[in-house]
Order: sequence, then structure tokens, then C-alpha cells
Amino acid sequence: MEDLRRTYLRLCKEGGVEPQECVVAQLQESRAAQGSRLDLSGLRLSADSCSVLASLLHKHAVLTEVTLSDCMLSEEGAKVLLTGLCGNTTVKVLDLKGNNLRSAGAEALGKLLARNKTLQRLVLEWNALGVWDEAFSCFCEGLASNSVLTHLDLRNNQINHKGVSELGLALKRNSTLAVLDLRWNSVGLLGGRSLLEALQNNHGVVRLELAGNNIPSDTLRALEQATGRNSDRRSTLRESRGRTQVLSKEIQILKEEKARQFLSLMETIDRQKEDMGRSSRSTSLQIGQLQEALTDRKSAVNSLTARLQMAEAALALSEQKNQNLAELLGRVKAEKEEQRERWSRERKKEQEDGVIREGKLLRDMQSMTETNTQLRNKVEEMERRCKSQQQQIFDLKQELTNNTAELKLRLAQAEDRLDTEKRRSRQALEDMDNLRQKEVDHVTRHLEESERSLQERVFRLEAQRITLEEEVSKAKAACVTERAQAEEELGRVRTQVRLEEQEHVASVEEKLRSVRSSLQELQLHCSQQKQTIADLQAKNGQQSVETDGLRRRIDELHQELSGKEQEKLAEVSRVRVELQEQIGHLQAERTAQGGLREKISALERELKVLSSSHREALLDKESEISSLQEKLRLRDADIQRMKEDEAHRASYLQSAILTYVQGSPLSHYSSPKK
Repeated sequence: MEDLRRTYLRLCKEGGVEPQECVVAQLQESRAAQGSRLDLSGLRLSADSCSVLASLLHKHAVLTEVTLSDCMLSEEGAKVLLTGLCGNTTVKVLDLKGNNLRSAGAEALGKLLARNKTLQRLVLEWNALGVWDEAFSCFCEGLASNSVLTHLDLRNNQINHKGVSELGLALKRNSTLAVLDLRWNSVGLLGGRSLLEALQNNHGVVRLELAGNNIPSDTLRALEQATGRNSDRRSTLRESRGRTQVLSKEIQILKEEKARQFLSLMETIDRQKEDMGRSSRSTSLQIGQLQEALTDRKSAVNSLTARLQMAEAALALSEQKNQNLAELLGRVKAEKEEQRERWSRERKKEQEDGVIREGKLLRDMQSMTETNTQLRNKVEEMERRCKSQQQQIFDLKQELTNNTAELKLRLAQAEDRLDTEKRRSRQALEDMDNLRQKEVDHVTRHLEESERSLQERVFRLEAQRITLEEEVSKAKAACVTERAQAEEELGRVRTQVRLEEQEHVASVEEKLRSVRSSLQELQLHCSQQKQTIADLQAKNGQQSVETDGLRRRIDELHQELSGKEQEKLAEVSRVRVELQEQIGHLQAERTAQGGLREKISALERELKVLSSSHREALLDKESEISSLQEKLRLRDADIQRMKEDEAHRASYLQSAILTYVQGSPLSHYSSPKK
């Protein structure tokens, strides 16, 4: 208030106006209140003070209530003060009681109501606004264009039935005024009828005070019924707005929940895609490792065959050397027999080694067949899983079709109901019907979005199933080709080993036959040479020297044969180590396959969990739809009840008006007065 007093004094100084002591004192007294109310009631304000106060109210943005009752304002002062209030944006209550406002004041008030957008309560008791019809019509025009005022006090303003008719026309256009006080005026029967006609189109006035206006009791009752109907309508509108707000909040919560569920489903699907990609990459890596192992085996078999050929060549060379030694050393039969026994033992050992190699190859074949059977089992398991996924996708499609059909039927029924209610409802209920139509459209959009998301998920699952089927077919083809190649290689190895053994046996038999024939020839030669022993005794010394050299040569050959045998043993041990490493690789692959089985079982469990969660979500949606339908049904029942109440009230009011018109003695001359 101190700031208000200072601004008042400053404005008076700027305008060259002498400040009124009563106004300054009033501002000084109300300084301690520190409120937003300006009370100058009972003070006689001059025109200059009114102009200063008008500029003060136009610039000061703190006051919310101004009381100027019994200030005896002049026409000029009231006009200036009200024009200053036209630009104010904070004053909500204005009290002008007992200021004898007339035509200029009524026109200024009309301009104030037309321009001001914050004034909510206007008290005009004990004035003379209704004396001049044209000025009061200007006031009514401003009231008709106003959209903020809720309380209007027009007590003791000398308003007659013509002014009330103008006021009724303003009420037909005004929809915010809730309380109208017209006590102690000259409304009369005609004014009451015009007010009743205005209230037929105005649904905002809930309180109308008409005491002391010479209005018949039946008209008063009809007006009370109209205001009561408006109050009921306002309460129902308030309730419906609250319900629509609650429903909008619930729908927003449902939207958020569905969005979260959709995001969680998309995350789980992405995780499943990543897991499937990792499993496919691991299977491709395993297939590549198997192919590398097969190539390694092929190279090992080829190296073994080359080594066997080299050994056979070495054996052929050694046999030729032995034949030469046998021709030269026919006398040492015992040593030849020992060599023969040694060669027989070596042959047996080679046969045993061949049998052992055949057993190893057979075991490798068995292991390969076992791995092939395991791969077949895996392929069958993948096919079963694909079939189960196809069945799940088919079930999901059926559920989607059923849900969409049910929702479409429900939506069609709801739309039929809404259409029928739109046709039956009146202009006052159009807003509620529009809101309900918006809610239904929102629900349909939400359901269509959920349906599209589910269809996209089904398409994604179908694409995953197709990729899995392609991978399974590729794995099958690779397994079949690998198995055929392994069987062909094993057949070739067996035939080669058998042919080599047969050739080796035939060569050994030929060597034995040649040795026997050479022995027989040597025996004949010895019998012939017994005669020439004397001749050869001289040469015996020389031959003994030659035999010593030959013995050293034989020792060297024996050493070479022992080295070759050691090399053979080393090669056999190396082959064994390689086979053991391959067996370890196969065992590792078996463990990896077990891990893959566990991953596949985990994926199946996740699919089951997803299907159960999807079914639960569908059940939640159905429950939500049923609850929304129940709310719609309750709202339809409320609307029907309101319609019946309005019909009863209208019939009652019509009957009351008819009875009054028929029974009143003024019905004969009411039309000429109009």
C-alpha cells in the first residue's frame, strides 16, 4: 500500500491535481494490511481524483479487488474511472454500490465488460442503470460479449421489462455468468417471461434472485426450475469433466504400459536374434573346423601312402642286394636261413602293423559315423524346433485374428451406440459425445498399433524360421557330402592297402622261389666244385678277405635296416599322436555341441516365457477393454437418466406455463402490450 500511495501522489503531482486528503488517509490506514484490496467506500471522489485513480489502476498490477461504494461519483468521473479499468489485467472484483450511475455510467460499464478480460464479480446495487433504455442496451451488449464475468449484482437499478428483455438477449449470448441478482426492480410478468425464454437457451445461470419484482409465483417457479436445471447440468458437466480427466489419465497410463511392454518385447526379440546369430556363427566355425580336420586326415593318409611306397622301394633294393649276396655267399646257408627267418618275422610284424592300422581306420570310421549320427540328431532337433516355432507362429496368428475380430465387433457395436446417441442427444450434450468419440478413436488407434506391432513380430519370426531352415538344409548337405567323401576315402585306402599287401606277398613268394632255385643250383655247383676244392684252396685266403669285407657290408646293411625300422616306429608314434589330437578335437566338438544344445534349450524356454507373457498381455488388454466398455455403459446410463430428467422438467415447465397462460386473466391483453 505504501507503493500505491506513492504512485498516487506522484500521479497527482504529474497531472497538477491536488491529492484528496481522505484518499491519502485511507491509503495510509490500509498500509499495514499489505493486501491486494483497495477500499475507498464512503469517500466523495472528485473527477480529477477519478482520473488519477484511473491511471493508477491502469498501471498498477497488484490490486485484485476495488471497492468504491457510496462514493457519489459524477458522470464524468465514473466514465474516466471505468475507461481506466478497461486495460487492467488484475482486478477481479469491482464494487460500485450506491453511486447513482446513469446513462454515461451504463455505457462505460458496457465498454468495460466488452474490453476487460479479468473482471469476475461486479456489484452495481443502488444505481439507476435501467432508467435510460439505450444506455442499458449498451450495457447489455457489453455483457453479451463478455466471457469472464460470473457474478452480477443489479439490485435497485430501476430496470423495467424492456431492460430485462435486453438483458435476456444478452444472456442468450453469454455462457459464463452464473449468478444474477435482480431484486427490487420492475421486472414484472413480461420481464419474467423474457428471462424464462432466455434461460431456455442459457445453461450457465445457476442462481437468479428476483424478489420484489412483481413476478407471478408460477413464473418464479419456472425460473427456479430452469436455474436448478442449469445447476444440475453444471454439476453433471463438472462430474463428466472429472471422469473424462480420470479416463484420459488411465488411457495415458495404459499407453505407457503398452509402450514399455512393446519395448521389452523388441529387446527380447533382438537378444534372440543376437543369440541365433552367435549360434549360427559357432556352427559355421565348427563345420569349417570339421572340414579342416578332414583335409588334415587326407593329407596324413597321402603322406602314409608315400612313405609306404618309399619303404617298398627300399625293400626291393634290399632284396636285390640280398639275392646278390645269396649268389655270392652260397656257402653260408645258416646265415641265409637266419636272414630268411628274420624276413619272415618282419613280414609278420608288417602284417600285424597293417592289421593295427586297419583297426585304427575302422575306429576312425566308427567315430565319424557317430559324429554323423550326432549331426543328424542335431538336424532333426533343429527341424523339430522349427516345426514348434511354426506351430507357435500359427497359434499367435490365430490369436491375433480372433482378437482383431472381437475388437472390430466391439468397436462396431460401440460406434453404432455412439451414432444412435448422437442422433438422440441435444445440443447441450454434443461436447460429451465428441469427447467419447475421441476416446473410442484413440482406443481403436491403440489397438491397431498393437496389431501392427504383433504382425511385424510374426513376420520377423517367420524370417528367422526361414533362415534357420536354410541353415539346417546347408548343414544337412555339408554332412552328406562330408560323409560321402569320408566313405570314398576309406574305400580307396582299404583297396590300396589290400593291393599293396597282395603285391608284397607275391613279391616275397617270388623271392623265395628264386632263392630255392638258386640253392638247388648252388648245391649242384658245390658238388661240381668239390672236385676243384684243391684248386680253390689257394684262392681261399683271398676269398676270406673278401668275405670279411662282405660281412662288414652286411653289418652296415643291418644297421641301415634297424634305422629304417626306428624311423617306421617314429612315424607310427607320430600318426598315433595325430590321431589322438584328432580324437581330442572331436571330443571338444562334442562338448561344443552339448553347449549348443543347452543354448537351444534356453532359447526354447525363452520362447515359452515370451508366449506366456504375450498371452498375459492379451488377457490384460481384454480386461481393460471390458472395463472401458463397462465405463461406457455407465456413462450411457447417466446420459439417459439426465435426458429423462430434462424431459420431465421440460414437460413439467411446459404444463406449468400452459396452465398459467390459460388461467391468467392477462392472457387476453398481453399481446397488445407487447
